[in-house]
Amino acid sequence: MAVIDRTPLPRRRMLRSALRGSVFALPLLLTIAVSGCASSHAPEITGSISSAPMTDADFEKAAAYWGDRYAKNEADKTVALNYAAALRRINRNDQAIAVLQKATLRNLHDPEVLAAYGKALAAGGDLDRALDVIRRAEQPDKPDWRLLSAEAAILDQKGAHDQARKLYLSALDLSPNEPTILSNLGMSYMLTGELSDAERVLRQAVAEPGADSRVRQNLALVVGLEGRFPEAEKIASAELSPDQAAANIAYLKSMLSNPDTWKQLKSAPGTG
Repeated sequence: MAVIDRTPLPRRRMLRSALRGSVFALPLLLTIAVSGCASSHAPEITGSISSAPMTDADFEKAAAYWGDRYAKNEADKTVALNYAAALRRINRNDQAIAVLQKATLRNLHDPEVLAAYGKALAAGGDLDRALDVIRRAEQPDKPDWRLLSAEAAILDQKGAHDQARKLYLSALDLSPNEPTILSNLGMSYMLTGELSDAERVLRQAVAEPGADSRVRQNLALVVGLEGRFPEAEKIASAELSPDQAAANIAYLKSMLSNPDTWKQLKSAPGTG
């Protein structure tokens, strides 16, 4: 049976606009971890609450670093994953897709590579192809939380939220309290205007060891959508530069300045 999105159309458009336009968290829904891949001697491509805020120049340096290593050894899975992730952070998603397509051919059954490839395809708007990649990689006798979470996130983008949430719960059964799954689930609630549930789940995600910058920026986005701008800016500015955090809040204020938008948001089921 087809899943029906009951969110009123104007509000649904507003929330999807937040996903496309906000600079709070570039990956947003598809925060599929490439954990353990970054070398301790290499430029990191994600920040942490205790590290200095990452700048555009930092991401450019990371892309250059991993690009140089990739040119020397394309077959190294770790290098390919990090290079693709760095490319995506500087908005070179088409190149990231090409890198991951090659990596997929060399790692046909590797869930980490396939999840990253599906993520990049989805970010490029090719949702059907992304879903096909993920589903072909899944093995019912060996379920993998990365693939389940990736499939769920793509279904969320297609509007199949009920199906997506069932998959998130299955992924959590395999990897309890995994912050990237919780973050995706929280953003699923955001898409349907259930902001109080979104905040609750995202706060749980942030509290887990291993939660990265993207998870915390997703929380900042939801808190901002609830209208608590000073709190959202405080969350965002813990990792972003002051200018970036201020730009995020200015964007949200502009998006939500229309009284009709606020009225629609406040009337959403499950919101504060």
